[in-house]
Amino acid sequence: MKKLTNIFFLLLLSAVAFAQSPTELWARANQAYTDGNYAEAAADYSAIIESAPVITRAYAPVYYNLGNAHFKHGELSQAILAYERSLRLKPTDKNAKYNLRFAQTQIIDNIADTQVFFLREWVTTLRNMLPLSTWMWSSIILFSLMLVCLLLFAFSRSLGLRKAGFYISIVCLVCSTIAFANAASLHHRDSVRAEAIITRGIVNAKASPDRSGTELFTLHEGTKVTIHEELGGYVNIEVGNYNGWIPTNTLERI
Repeated sequence: MKKLTNIFFLLLLSAVAFAQSPTELWARANQAYTDGNYAEAAADYSAIIESAPVITRAYAPVYYNLGNAHFKHGELSQAILAYERSLRLKPTDKNAKYNLRFAQTQIIDNIADTQVFFLREWVTTLRNMLPLSTWMWSSIILFSLMLVCLLLFAFSRSLGLRKAGFYISIVCLVCSTIAFANAASLHHRDSVRAEAIITRGIVNAKASPDRSGTELFTLHEGTKVTIHEELGGYVNIEVGNYNGWIPTNTLERI
């Protein structure tokens, strides 16, 4: 028993000795990418993400670099997945947006996108401009400012200040509501994680969640889909004007 305990501690000490900090992994991954060792770079970037106790906005560059490494290594679906995750953490990253759009042009698919009502598209664009935490803090600050303005309206002796307090409080309430709605929408998106990327080369969507189901349409790797439900190893997905069932292991949630 004592011998087994000693072996365990030796293995533990070896693991600690060879363990690398995220900073060291970052430097090694960047060097591997510079040297053209894209698979090694992707492995190190992934190790940084996997070692993180909580994924925050600070990890957006890691996902971005991971996407670049996957793309250089010819792994299109994984590159698109990494870019999408990077943009969820940092929606304003122009480089990630550009690289995602470029990667998406490499997708071989025959699925036409659904025409989205322009107001809905604007609302989605506005929501994605800022991360969840920023929208939430904006909502709290604006709501607090509204309360201050209402106090000014209620207790000020100046008619001008009372009018200003009243109108500013209305504007703050509207803006606070919009910010809260955007935060709630982002929280729902990140909690449900209904969006996913096809990771298999070719996937045949079926009319029912079983192998004998009628084939409806074909998807290729890198295609972004929306998941509606999961049943018996299959997921019901929607892409463009199409809806069907595909195996769960053919996609990965963003």
